[in-house]
Amino acid sequence: MIVTAVVVAAATLVVGLGLAYLLRLLPTVRLQLAGLAFLAVLLPLGAVLLSGWVMFHMGDDVKILAVTAASALTAIVAALVVARSIANSLDRVRAASAELALGNLDARAPEGGPAEVAELAASFNEMGENLRRLFDTRRELVAWASHDLRTPLANMQAMLEALEDGLGAPEEYLPALREQVRVLATLVNDLFELARIDAGALTLELQRLPLGPVVSSSIRGVEAEARLRQIHLASNVDEAVTATFAPEKVERVLMNLLTNALRHTPSDGAVAVRVEPFPGEVRVAVEDSGDGLDAEARARMFERFWRGDPSRSSRGAGLGLAIARGLVEAQGGRIWAEDREGGGARVCFTLPAG
Repeated sequence: MIVTAVVVAAATLVVGLGLAYLLRLLPTVRLQLAGLAFLAVLLPLGAVLLSGWVMFHMGDDVKILAVTAASALTAIVAALVVARSIANSLDRVRAASAELALGNLDARAPEGGPAEVAELAASFNEMGENLRRLFDTRRELVAWASHDLRTPLANMQAMLEALEDGLGAPEEYLPALREQVRVLATLVNDLFELARIDAGALTLELQRLPLGPVVSSSIRGVEAEARLRQIHLASNVDEAVTATFAPEKVERVLMNLLTNALRHTPSDGAVAVRVEPFPGEVRVAVEDSGDGLDAEARARMFERFWRGDPSRSSRGAGLGLAIARGLVEAQGGRIWAEDREGGGARVCFTLPAG
């Protein structure tokens, strides 16, 4: 008996492994699942029937055979139903992916079915949303870059034509031409800086330094504009707080954030810089008393060329916050925007603690 049991078990294992390998060669998941259902039921059933025939000559025991066959049929039907459900869920994801591949960026897969398939559909939908946002950003980038390059070039061409036609004196147009060249140079430098950030080619000399002098220098850089617009500037920095950072890069980040805050703060408003130490990091916050942020601004304000108010298109190319994000992340920090308690907006970034 023991020898028979061992032989049947070994034969079942060998046949099962061979059939399982052959199942992998089937062309679709649906066929593989159906084959697995048949294999999982028929292989044990065959082993049981073979053992019974060897030991008991089951030819006379038709009842046991009928019950066994009915149980096997029930198990096969149940397995096929489950296999169909899984295959249908995968088919829906496959159909959505085919639509996305054809260029339909709004294609989404139903997030139903087994947990693994639902997670797959959710990941696919997130990928589709990211692709749609990426294509929207690319279109906006091309449109805004074309606009920001075309406007100063058109102004310079008009002034040069006026000079050629004798409609103005050189000393009248030279300051304006110099300003347009400065605008173009700033845009090109910003694009070059972003390209270096994207390529990871920034050379940063991180130092452990106090943040107070950098904050003071940045505030002095925007004092004239704040005074002109009657906006109160303030800072709250403990001189003992230190961080590990590149001073010139952090100053540029602060200048970008302060300039943006002043742009969105009405006259008689206030802009403040606050520095707070936290475990493992130092948080720098630039707050304003403006109108605050809507959901789109919070999600997109660090994208290049994005402007919350198109009417402000003449005030920069919309690259300052994108550069700020790149510089902060290159120093091991993070940056985000949120509403300020009591009204207004707050943009925060972190730096590794010194």
